[in-house]
Amino acid sequence: VAVPAAALVLGGGAISWQEAVSEVGRLLPVVGFLAAVLVLARLCDDEGLFQAAGTAMARATSGSQNRLLAAVFAIAAAVTAVLSLDATVVLLTPVVIATARTLSVSPRPHAYATAHLANSASLLLPVSNLTNLLAFSAAGLTFLHFAAVMTLPWLAAVAVEFVLLRWLFAKDLAVRPRRDTACTPIEIPVFALVVLGLTLVGFAVTSLAGLSPAWAALAGAVVLGVRGLQRGHTSVTRIAAAADVPFLAFVLCLGVVVDAAMNSGMESAMRQVIPDGTGLLSLLGIAAVAAVLSNVVNNLPAVLVLLPLV
Repeated sequence: VAVPAAALVLGGGAISWQEAVSEVGRLLPVVGFLAAVLVLARLCDDEGLFQAAGTAMARATSGSQNRLLAAVFAIAAAVTAVLSLDATVVLLTPVVIATARTLSVSPRPHAYATAHLANSASLLLPVSNLTNLLAFSAAGLTFLHFAAVMTLPWLAAVAVEFVLLRWLFAKDLAVRPRRDTACTPIEIPVFALVVLGLTLVGFAVTSLAGLSPAWAALAGAVVLGVRGLQRGHTSVTRIAAAADVPFLAFVLCLGVVVDAAMNSGMESAMRQVIPDGTGLLSLLGIAAVAAVLSNVVNNLPAVLVLLPLV
């Protein structure tokens, strides 16, 4: 849908070719990072990282679903922060559901946890969310400064959701797991964890050097990709599919469509809505507008609309 929509606004003159090329060029580093981190997450899955996470969650139950939920929260928050929310949704959620079914308990509270944490737990790092990267590029912060600013909001959001989900799913969580998996060994993919750790360090280093974090993600993906190909855990076709080219095209074309909409009067209209100033009330007003716009359309176009204005 986004590709013909971009063609339509170009053909209709809502945006010039020069403006469209400029917008695509602005988004390319972000899209490049997205492609690299999607591949990195898939290769971590091929190395058995998410299978090990499922085993760890099952062993953490000790006869209590509340402990299982706590383990799901801890692992989902970590995966979302380091490998982005896409990895949590696509790769971790099926593991969580399978773990719950293995324990003969309802997967509902745990599936809700991963779905919510894919959003709220993506506050921590610039690489945790595509929208974070867009804001990060305009904020003038380093990688570590961004993380320092967002640590308390990240912890608060995760804690609030943990309390609320325990309350909302109290009946489901009261059911004791029927199967004891405490003796199931955890096969820790040490190599994948080391590469992930080094990639995370690389995010900070590239930021200090003024480079895109896509280069660090690409380096991690190349290392795991070469290893996966050598060991027969993956294939070139599987790696290419993991990059999700249609989704990358969607992001680029969405940027062109939003830019055209801004040129066609949306920018002046939004300027009347967004509060001025940097005081608490103004910031709360901006947050409210962002929240409404994100729910009406999507978080990505909301940031593309609001970022140039704020």
